[in-house]
Amino acid sequence: MPDVIINGPAGRLEGKYSPGKEAGAPVALILHAHPRGGGHMETPVNLMMYDLFKQRGFAVLRFNFRGVGRSQGVYDQGYGELSDAATALDWAQAHNPNAAYCWVAGHSFGAFVGMQLLMRRPEIAGFISVAPPTNMYDFTFLAPCPASGLIAHGEADAIVPPDEMERVMSKVRVQKGIEIEREIIPGASHLFTNHVEELEKSITRYLDRRLAQLDAPPIESKDKKKR
Repeated sequence: MPDVIINGPAGRLEGKYSPGKEAGAPVALILHAHPRGGGHMETPVNLMMYDLFKQRGFAVLRFNFRGVGRSQGVYDQGYGELSDAATALDWAQAHNPNAAYCWVAGHSFGAFVGMQLLMRRPEIAGFISVAPPTNMYDFTFLAPCPASGLIAHGEADAIVPPDEMERVMSKVRVQKGIEIEREIIPGASHLFTNHVEELEKSITRYLDRRLAQLDAPPIESKDKKKR
């Protein structure tokens, strides 16, 4: 798990990178919670998501947003952090030019940034959004959402009540064939303290099902088989 330094828009970005197991491995980018709320790339939720993608053969990158840890710069209200995420994804793709596809996974503020990123990057085939802060930021940019994904939210989230998340996400339009699934984790708080294992099980179920669909060979039509 090598340490990496990425040249970001506001200076260096500190990250951790795990190469894919095979040539052409897909890429996953992991985004942490709010820098001013104690978010950083080593939180339990971030580490868990990083490991889940690593176990599935992805080339995985997690990093600290500007002003966190050894990353340079200062907090920029989400605007600069989106640029950080785009730069980090560029770096991961440059190291994996034959990647089949990309995923983005984020917790809280990181979920907000990640969902903005997927609107700008058509190569992102799926997302995991943990406790998206729908009562703090405007999510109407998802118009329509271009990729399927999972939203996992804590039942006991006092910072972003699950009813608020449901209210916002139930109104999000999606492109044809796209589905945003939502799962409420019983008893879990916004940080998933003492409930990371339950969150991991939820994400595992979703990833295994979605990746099986993405990696399945295309089905030939009957007409094509006859030729």
